[in-house]
Amino acid sequence: MATATFYLLDEKSEQDTQQQMLDMTLALIQSRAATGQRLFIRAADRDMAFAIDEALWQLPPEQFVPHNLTGEGGRSATAVEIGWPGIRHGGYRNILINLAQDVANFAPSFAQVIDFVPCDEGLKQQARDRYKAYRNQGMQMTTLAIGDTPNF
Repeated sequence: MATATFYLLDEKSEQDTQQQMLDMTLALIQSRAATGQRLFIRAADRDMAFAIDEALWQLPPEQFVPHNLTGEGGRSATAVEIGWPGIRHGGYRNILINLAQDVANFAPSFAQVIDFVPCDEGLKQQARDRYKAYRNQGMQMTTLAIGDTPNF
């Protein structure tokens, strides 16, 4: 059964919502890619996708994670692909990390979906809508605080 994990962002954090999501996404990319899992990162927009790409390039050489933006390289060229709404991912991936505010209608094709719940009430409502959509698609749901480590 496919699962969806929602991380509750920390309202007491000195970091803004986008930075908390970016930091957690980078940590998840590193840990999951190291175990051989394949990820599709769905950024909120093209600019965010390029920012994630750049952040991955800035990692120390010993922490480097092969990755590409959608459309770069061959189909399924690397374990980590970064795209944005309106762009179709390039091949099979185990994990979807959704940083966009809308529902990824292709989410059921992934074994694991990771999403975030911002502190802002308007954005929180959009996260609740995504949660309901994933649950209605038959996914097993989990909610964790941003600092918690999942068991998957």
